[in-house]
Order: sequence, then structure tokens, then C-alpha cells
Amino acid sequence: MKLLLSLGLAAVLAWTTPAIAQQKVRLATSLGDIVVEVDAEKAPKSADNFLRYVKAGHYDGVIFHRVIDNFMIQTGGYKPDLSEKPTRPPIALEVGRGLSNVRGSIAMARTGDPNSATSQFFINVSDNLRLDDAGGGYAVFGKVVAGMEVVDQIRAVPTRAAGMHGNLPEKPILIKKASLEK
Repeated sequence: MKLLLSLGLAAVLAWTTPAIAQQKVRLATSLGDIVVEVDAEKAPKSADNFLRYVKAGHYDGVIFHRVIDNFMIQTGGYKPDLSEKPTRPPIALEVGRGLSNVRGSIAMARTGDPNSATSQFFINVSDNLRLDDAGGGYAVFGKVVAGMEVVDQIRAVPTRAAGMHGNLPEKPILIKKASLEK
């Protein structure tokens, strides 16, 4: 009887709980909302990493600190005063799994070390297939499913150099809140 109840509960949970492979995240920015959908099936480490930062509230209050029209918009690591937020240890690079750096895709940012991605990510504003290199590319883990017009607004803002930031928006563009969609 207990086994049947357990199996029944598991079936109900499986039916009512959305698969993590289809998890959506709303980025409420100062210019409007962007909704991204992660692909945990093809990019499990990167998707899990991103979702853990979302659940921890890490992205609340960060700015888009690198905006390059016809390339990408990057966020996930800096507060408006340009201080860097603390991160968890880096994750291993995840490329060559059928996801590509095309317009609207979301990918992990990193340093020159392919295995250095932490919290920062970018949204491609054009097709950047050169970033798909299996030996050292940039891990795509999802795509924009709503709010691409907001992405296009961000990509077009005037930028300036400030310290180590060469493409910083002149007026800060904030992620006010990142939250899981139901």
C-alpha cells in the first residue's frame, strides 16, 4: 500500500512539476522584461549553474556592464557602483551539444580559460557562430523566448569606457529582479 501511494505521489509530482529542461526565468530589467528558457537537457551544468544563481538572488541588482551592438549584451557580475559580486567556483565548459551562439541565445561568459564561467552570461544579439568552437567556445544554455525587443533596446544604448569596462552603458541598465517562471 505504501509503495502504491509513493508511486502515485511520484506520478502526480511528475505530471504537475515542469521539467527543469523547460525552466523559464524572467529578467525584470530597468528597460522591460526578458524571459529566457534554459535547456538543461543539452547544457545541464550551465543551466543548473544559472538557475542556482537565480534562486540565490544573485542577479537582483546587477547591471549590464558590457554592451556591444551587433555582438552581445553581458551581465551577471557587477553592481551599479562597478563592484564585483562574489561567485561560486567556476564550472567546466559545455559546448558541442547542439546549441549555438545564434541571435537570442544565452551563453556563459568566461575569461580566457575555457573552464572559468561563474555567474556572468550574455545574450547574443546577432549570429556569433565563431563562439561555438568545440575546443574553447562559449557554452550556450538557453534562449530568449520573450522580450527580444528589450534586448534590442539594450544593444543600442550609448556606451563609454570606465576603468576596465570598455563598453559600459552611459546610463546603468539594471536587472531589478531575476525570478523563476511558474
